[in-house]
Amino acid sequence: MVMKPRILAVAAVLLLAAGCSGTPGTPAASGTPAASGTPAASGTPAASGTPAASGTPGASGTPGALGPGYWTKDRLLGAAGRSRHFRLPSPGSTPTPRENAHAPRVGALFDSDSSGDHFCTASVVASPGGNVLVTAAHCINSGTGGTNRSNIEFIPDYANGNSPEGVWTPDRYVMDPRWVSSADPDLDVAFIVLKPLNGKNIQDVLGANQIAFNAGFQHLVRVTGYPSSDSAPIACLNWTSQQSQYQLKFACNDFTGGTSGSPWITRFDPQTRTGTIIGVIGGYQEGGDTAALSYSSYLDDDIEKLYNEATSGS
Repeated sequence: MVMKPRILAVAAVLLLAAGCSGTPGTPAASGTPAASGTPAASGTPAASGTPAASGTPGASGTPGALGPGYWTKDRLLGAAGRSRHFRLPSPGSTPTPRENAHAPRVGALFDSDSSGDHFCTASVVASPGGNVLVTAAHCINSGTGGTNRSNIEFIPDYANGNSPEGVWTPDRYVMDPRWVSSADPDLDVAFIVLKPLNGKNIQDVLGANQIAFNAGFQHLVRVTGYPSSDSAPIACLNWTSQQSQYQLKFACNDFTGGTSGSPWITRFDPQTRTGTIIGVIGGYQEGGDTAALSYSSYLDDDIEKLYNEATSGS
């Protein structure tokens, strides 16, 4: 994301959900396939260090496409958090987010060029090594053929200057070379492999969200991110839809600069506070030029290849 500046009855929402299999219009791999044998770009952070340890294996993080009939009444209410903070949104509406959201597996990214302010958002994604984040590629590299940002740090559940779960540093980055060379908006996704902290990997400490590839365009998602103007995260619930062949969109107010990389989580369980990531803010217009409409690159085969590269050595 560039630094951009009445509720329906449950029955009505269930009718909408019944018509959303979660797998409509699933595209094949990106329309700009990589040249044969071209590996994904792996950036190494400026700071040197010991490669991340393998740690305790976590969940595979590669569930299949979300199946039809998932959105039962109980699951819809569960996704809404069963609280006064989230209500099921009307289709086509633009909700206002909840402020000061608790986000144990979502955090702020800081770097040496951001004057001490967080500049993006990232989240823990399930991996065999338990040490992988997902974010937007433009949070790591501008896409103009230059180098990656330096001295990046990840602070999960950051709020008001506090780092309750520690400060985590990258071991390496994984992005598509077509993003690095030409900022292809359909490839605006990056994975960060973290170093251990105090002898543990981040997933062992916090758990992780799953990730789904080729999952379709229409989902009820919870999106949590860190606006650069705020010192705590915001969260919003709404339906996603298709923007273009390889882009999703999501409407909610106040997702300004700093929320790039925010995970789009479906199947959110309010008890475990985990779910399945089907997008991250980025892609078209680097996530959106207005605060009320955000975008994500579609997590297709190309993005799955990046995930596999990030996890193969983790």
